[in-house]
Amino acid sequence: MSKLAVITGGTKGIGRAIIEKFASQKFDIVTCSRNASELASFKAHLESTYPVKAHVFTADMSIRGQVKSFTEFVRTLRSPVEVLVNNAGFFVPGLVTEEKEGTLEGMIDANVYSAYYTTRGLVEDMKSKKNGHIFTMCSIASIIAYPNGGSYTISKFALLGFTKVLREELKDFGIRVTAILPGATRTASWDGVELPDERFMKPEDVADAVFGAYSLSPRSVVEEILIRPQLGDI
Repeated sequence: MSKLAVITGGTKGIGRAIIEKFASQKFDIVTCSRNASELASFKAHLESTYPVKAHVFTADMSIRGQVKSFTEFVRTLRSPVEVLVNNAGFFVPGLVTEEKEGTLEGMIDANVYSAYYTTRGLVEDMKSKKNGHIFTMCSIASIIAYPNGGSYTISKFALLGFTKVLREELKDFGIRVTAILPGATRTASWDGVELPDERFMKPEDVADAVFGAYSLSPRSVVEEILIRPQLGDI
């Protein structure tokens, strides 16, 4: 049986690069997004490119009921989750004192609660098997406040705290927990910004770092992957 990697929000950007990396290493894949047509296209691409099975599920991971439906779908596959990457989330720039009312709640729902409830929905099976690796997509914004970061920064600080707590809770179950803290990465989030691609990290570099952390022996864990553009933050 092939190992199973579950990556939320995986049709674009860093999530997609992580999926491609694990699929290239013959992991079966489960992913989700809000766009059913993008999921269908990505599933076809994965299964025609790699010797894997790709499972897709349409869900808005900022809605708790849809997170539950997604984790229930994963469990119906009857395949142990080897790797979980909590990647779903989004960014809206703004100032805490000026941003639209409800922005914080939206960021917490999408960036924090999605990871919290996805993990809770899948972790018991991982605990019973005493195996697995959970990655959570944090950010440089998890450790540094910056202008126009607004509620996004608040949510990412919270997400890093969640990951640290999870690490302490799961270490005795043989489950490794890693926070991913990438700096500016060339994804669609940066479309329209007039900077050369060379100023950004490649999504594939983040994916390689994630797979490298997974590839260590069970005796070691990379607790945080802090990765920035060579020329520094943007």
